[in-house]
Amino acid sequence: MKKGIVIKSTGSWYTVKTEEGNFIESRIKGNLRLKGIRSTNPIAVGDQVELTETKEDNNADGLSVGLISKIFPRKNYIIRKSPNLSKESHIIAANIDQAFLIVTIQYPVTTTTFIDRFLVSAEAYRIPCHVIFNKIDLYNEEQIDLMNSLINIYENAGYLCLKISAKMNLGMDELRSMMANKTNVFSGHSGVGKSTIINILHPLGNLKTGEISEAHYSGKHTTTNSEMYEFEFGGFIIDTPGIKGFGVLEMEKEEISHYFPEIFKLLNECQYYNCTHTHEPQCAVKKSVEEGKIALSRYQSYLGLLEGEEKYRN
Repeated sequence: MKKGIVIKSTGSWYTVKTEEGNFIESRIKGNLRLKGIRSTNPIAVGDQVELTETKEDNNADGLSVGLISKIFPRKNYIIRKSPNLSKESHIIAANIDQAFLIVTIQYPVTTTTFIDRFLVSAEAYRIPCHVIFNKIDLYNEEQIDLMNSLINIYENAGYLCLKISAKMNLGMDELRSMMANKTNVFSGHSGVGKSTIINILHPLGNLKTGEISEAHYSGKHTTTNSEMYEFEFGGFIIDTPGIKGFGVLEMEKEEISHYFPEIFKLLNECQYYNCTHTHEPQCAVKKSVEEGKIALSRYQSYLGLLEGEEKYRN
């Protein structure tokens, strides 16, 4: 038996890096039971697994393949809703130390609804998350003002924000130091520059980068599967496919407020212990929204999740 970490997933095949530093193309052993898993991908990049090597008669190169017989318990994972209606979720990555949401004000636009849904999901799965504003070299004065107002919103909510330009190499040293010796995951819309950033941090990765559609200022998908890369300066990065929207799973309505840090810290100040922050009198959260202490966009995102809004399903 060998132990290793899944560094790449391509459907039914997984690349596993063993503790000895070898790379083995592997698949799931037929009798592996995946209890409680309702996902399009029962094994995800970042999973710690146990496997055996075997020879396959139809392997023309005579190379051994791995049969994964065990998945070790995950400390955390991050998921999105799957477009496959027969399943509930798609696990983007597992066993993560921190997540970075790459955001652009333009080329393409990242909405506050998308940002909030990602942050809520990260909070729900206990994954520290930072917000990275990329392409700052492209913005005009109005767009810079918008970016700074968003940074103010998310820093007030308790998130670390960083302004960078991957192409101009601005802010990259600070980002590098934040990621050293940790397992990191990047996410964000297609076209926000995830692959460009990773190519700077990990030049040997040679990830494809995509053009931005002029018609829609949206990115063309260039990453199709999650993959993990090891940094020379220590640590790992998991690159994930660009996603159009982020759905939140496994969350009870009464829990949603817990995943907005600025709302959570006011829970004990409301008149009712089970306040939904929608219609109740003497609600500390609604008062803070009215006073501008909690951003209206964050409160609206909270209400959207509470009402089960599903327009960002994919």
